[in-house]
Amino acid sequence: MRGGTVAVVGGSIAGCAFASAAVRAGADGVVVLERTRGRLADRGVGLCVHDERAAELAAAGALPGGIPAHRLLRRRWVVRDGGAGPGGRMIWEQPFPFHSYHWGLLWRGLREATPEEVVYRQGVAVAGVAGDGGAAEVRLGDGSVERYDLAVGADGYRSVVREAVAPGARPHYAGYVCWRGNLDAALLEGLEGAESFPEAVTTVCFPGGSCVIYRIPGPDGPRVNWVLYAPPPPDGRLRFDDPTSFPPGALTPELLDHLRALLEREFPPYWGRALGLTAPADTFVQPIYDLETASTTAGRLLLAGDAATVVRPHNTSGAAKALQDATAFGAAWAGAGTWEELLRDYQAARGAAGRELVALARRLGRAQVERTPEWGRMSGAEAEAWWQGQLGGAAGIGGQSMAS
Repeated sequence: MRGGTVAVVGGSIAGCAFASAAVRAGADGVVVLERTRGRLADRGVGLCVHDERAAELAAAGALPGGIPAHRLLRRRWVVRDGGAGPGGRMIWEQPFPFHSYHWGLLWRGLREATPEEVVYRQGVAVAGVAGDGGAAEVRLGDGSVERYDLAVGADGYRSVVREAVAPGARPHYAGYVCWRGNLDAALLEGLEGAESFPEAVTTVCFPGGSCVIYRIPGPDGPRVNWVLYAPPPPDGRLRFDDPTSFPPGALTPELLDHLRALLEREFPPYWGRALGLTAPADTFVQPIYDLETASTTAGRLLLAGDAATVVRPHNTSGAAKALQDATAFGAAWAGAGTWEELLRDYQAARGAAGRELVALARRLGRAQVERTPEWGRMSGAEAEAWWQGQLGGAAGIGGQSMAS
């Protein structure tokens, strides 16, 4: 199938990938509608992509070369133990064949690789969409309506397009929160018991939570990224009726005090001090949610990335899933003779895959936050068996191969 016009609602990672895929597939016109006026590259912190997923995506043209990435090889699980030194006691080590990225640098690489034929419009709010009648209608915030052959919802977990595809579908609160931050890696050089394994991910384990720590490339040099899962603060300052967060730099003194107390109480001394070096401007907290939809398509509408499924971060698959969605979209287009066939084939390729990722991430969340084991009593063999129980037959985390 050749020709046609496509509107991509949302211009972040999924949006850039889908816009590029549509141009490569032969669309006559592709427009990206991004509500943010500023630089998206200023958003976000760290993420990881499994090496096998990265190779598949690079071969498909969905992951451009030259984007800064940091190689990771192994993951160490540690607990606080007074007799084990400031870094804690390692209970298990597993292979971790991933590369880490800075969200902004990854987005910048995808944006720069977007074909010049794409019209990328910033500061454009989409108020609603409709996909019946053989066309997609996109209603903008100023009241105007634009018509396209297809509209792609790449507008994240608060998706406007999702409401038209799956009315009433909302992210569900998982019962715990995620604290995130990043700091200059050079700050660790002055700490006693300094981290000497930059190619390793460290997971700090404690009752009722865990924290994943790893290096990422940064705009001005290497940084340390961390993601801490724990019960919500008891003072009720976070809302759980709708996905929301305190963005970087917006944490209240009470929330910062709660985080500092958690680090001091539960973390090995070295890691507590290390994360304590994170500037308030680089720290934020958000409730954890997940969501799955019965269908990723309806009429002339299609959902991508977090608009289609919201997966808890434990699975380390968010960026890879968005790029895989775009790859499947391009493949469906290449094999379709009509828009209806394209949408049918995309749903067949990505609908079940998204739901499986949600289910796996829920299992990981239960085991690593909601129902944590007695970490300190586990042997390496017991930890490995515990891990396999979480996978439930899945090959691993980081997403599935598109060939499977």
